[in-house]
Amino acid sequence: MRINTLLSLALLILMQFTAAPLTEAAVFKIATVSPDGSSWMIKMRQGAREIADLTEGRVKFKFYPGGVMGGDKTVLRKIRLGQLQGGALPGGSLATYARNSTLYNLPLLFRSYNEVDAVRPHMDALIIKELEQGGFVTFGLAEGGLAYLMSNSRITDVRQLKNKKVWVPDTDANSQNTADSFNLNPIPLSIGDVLPGLQTGMIDTIATSPIVAIALQWHTQFSHMTDLPLTYFYAVLAIDKKAFQRISQDDQARVRQVMQRVFRDIDRQNRKDNLAALNALQKQGIQLSSPTDQEISEWQRRAQQAIDGVLQDGRVSPLLYKQLNAHLSAFRNGRSQPQPEQDGVE
Repeated sequence: MRINTLLSLALLILMQFTAAPLTEAAVFKIATVSPDGSSWMIKMRQGAREIADLTEGRVKFKFYPGGVMGGDKTVLRKIRLGQLQGGALPGGSLATYARNSTLYNLPLLFRSYNEVDAVRPHMDALIIKELEQGGFVTFGLAEGGLAYLMSNSRITDVRQLKNKKVWVPDTDANSQNTADSFNLNPIPLSIGDVLPGLQTGMIDTIATSPIVAIALQWHTQFSHMTDLPLTYFYAVLAIDKKAFQRISQDDQARVRQVMQRVFRDIDRQNRKDNLAALNALQKQGIQLSSPTDQEISEWQRRAQQAIDGVLQDGRVSPLLYKQLNAHLSAFRNGRSQPQPEQDGVE
């Protein structure tokens, strides 16, 4: 009888341990090209310290800034191998896991920041949802900004690109469609290779936002900028979902709460910094050139051709693109905005 009682107790204890959620402390190793000391790094480190305090040291972050872990492709490979748990990455670099992460990157989609602000409250959540379905926990989109063409000579006519050495990110899933439409011979490089590429003459033309150009010292290598927003980009802090789910649900909630607030702050600050950086570039002697209305029409025609190719290839959901255009049209025509989308993506 005593043996049976002991066996029952042992079985009960075993069942309790089996039913208990397997959670553990974690150190999230995060790579980024953002230089140490940049506003991005300052804010992410502040958030990491707050999380460590709130979780009593159960959740910590270890950052690898300045591209020391390699470019986006290398970082994603290291995440798959478990050598890293995440990265602060351009949204478009995650297209393999969430094809619509490149939606905002389509050429000449937005004409101004006002248009960006009219669209993002309706569309961000759909992109974030798809990223999580693709295996990455994110905490909101942080604006990189509107990207402008920057080169060592004046460019206003799209045909002037034909003889230029144009950089495209080596993770840009839509670069070939864009290259074909704009008659380019693109040179794909990782972000870390752009400055050496400019210095050696491997590339002479890039498209980026003012804050990125200054933060990564690219602005020292060009003299002209085209006053036409070519694309819009953002970045996310993407953590491998499996690694994130190893911590307790309470700690997951704490991490989300802090990092969502941090990324809202980064998003707002980057807008201010981009506007200030644009002025700073002009004060440093960068010449701003404006295309004529006729030249803009040709840029737009070729951009739409590139977008049509991306949609036909299925690289971006036509349904999601249609939804985005509905918000843009409503804003441009002065109509009230549609309500934020509640459904999923195609």
